[in-house]
Amino acid sequence: MQETRRMEVRNLIGGRWQVAGGRETEPVYDPATGETIAETPLSTGEDLDRAVRAAEEAFPAWAATPVVERARVLFRFKMLLEEHFEELRDLVTLENGKDRNDAAGEVRRGIEVVEFACGMPTLMMGETVRDAARGIDNVSYRYPLGVVAAITPFNFPCMVPLWTIPVAIGAGNTYILKPSERTPLSAVRLGELLREAGLPDGVFNVLNGAREAVDAILEHPGIKAVSFVGSQPVAKHVYKGGTATGKRVQALAGAKNAMIVMPDAVLDKAVPNIVSSAYGNAGERCLAGSVLVAVGDVADELVGRLEEAASALKVGPGSEEGSQLTPVIRDSHRQKVKGYVDLGEEEGARVVLDGREPPREEGFFMGPTLLDNVTGEMRVGREEIFGPVLSVVRVNDLDEAIEFTNASPFGNACSIYTENGAAVRRWRERVEAGMLGVNTGVAAPMAFFPFNGIKGSFYGDLHATGKDGVRFFTENKVEITRWLSE
Repeated sequence: MQETRRMEVRNLIGGRWQVAGGRETEPVYDPATGETIAETPLSTGEDLDRAVRAAEEAFPAWAATPVVERARVLFRFKMLLEEHFEELRDLVTLENGKDRNDAAGEVRRGIEVVEFACGMPTLMMGETVRDAARGIDNVSYRYPLGVVAAITPFNFPCMVPLWTIPVAIGAGNTYILKPSERTPLSAVRLGELLREAGLPDGVFNVLNGAREAVDAILEHPGIKAVSFVGSQPVAKHVYKGGTATGKRVQALAGAKNAMIVMPDAVLDKAVPNIVSSAYGNAGERCLAGSVLVAVGDVADELVGRLEEAASALKVGPGSEEGSQLTPVIRDSHRQKVKGYVDLGEEEGARVVLDGREPPREEGFFMGPTLLDNVTGEMRVGREEIFGPVLSVVRVNDLDEAIEFTNASPFGNACSIYTENGAAVRRWRERVEAGMLGVNTGVAAPMAFFPFNGIKGSFYGDLHATGKDGVRFFTENKVEITRWLSE
């Protein structure tokens, strides 16, 4: 078999693609085949220092650039993203493994944030009060922070960087992206397209690496703010480390999203939606529904329908037409997910569908797994698994379903399937989750709303995207004016 041509991964610093100072690298795999397609350079603190210096040098001129001119760069960037849409989609499929439909959705949602940020002339507006007191006017202005950084995850290598890039640079900041060492290719391409859009050198930089690069970002005094998306333990580490050095930090963390199914749910439409939420992108989504809370006597029919629907999923590479269950990111992660299924069985859950035996020889595939009779005391019922595993919890009524959901340390998202408006209102008012879905299993907000996880799913005060994102990457100055002459 012909060896796959390996793609080159370099750092982008001050407008130049550079080799990292460190000699160590980490392999980038095609999850569908297991083949190495690139090597990620593991950058050092010295590499970061060069990137910060480049960003600091670019900041004064970029911050002074009129906001309408910054927006024009974003308009050109948006046009280039559209022109290269299929290329970006296929790059996501290659390095992450998700199917083309999911990858296309990811790229589209990223572009929507660019569209939102193109409105930066309006978003940067301050506030005014004339005659706040006798002869005194009050005005507020929004200013960029300076050099900011983002640390992004493997599961959305194009969309999550685009959550912050356009907002941060549109507001006048200069920016350093540390993409996941597992999926660096999309970040490289975004950097190329930003340069093509006319972004000045040093405004956007890419620093590849792993933990050493992350810790260097948290400690560097030149970085004013850090945006992070990833697992809960790392999010906590980033938040504590960044705030300890005086940085503004938003850290989007893990999840254990519940989907509550009421007895009146329209199962013909709900079941395909639930299956898509639980098994799409191999369950490697922070908005994936991973616990199904069946209320009352709907449970038996629901589990039967889920077993039938999940069993029919086509397992295959994301590049193959019709694939519905794609590989997980690494074999090590596959082993971790399998360990959770073993644990669930030991804890007393019934394995309705068992995906532990790899359905394909090549790549990092798992079959769909369905666990029934899970309880809140079981680890599979409360810990994030991040794989194609759906756990079913049976409860008697809506109050018990809400109580189960609220017992989770996480609060990212929760969905409910029902046609009862009163039940929806009761659930909405009492459930402890920041993103709510009614008859939809992936409660993803649009770009002009915040990605609103709460509890153990978020560390910080201002969320990513929407007006929260603009506030996160800007600082207010409030001016009080009085004129002493007539």
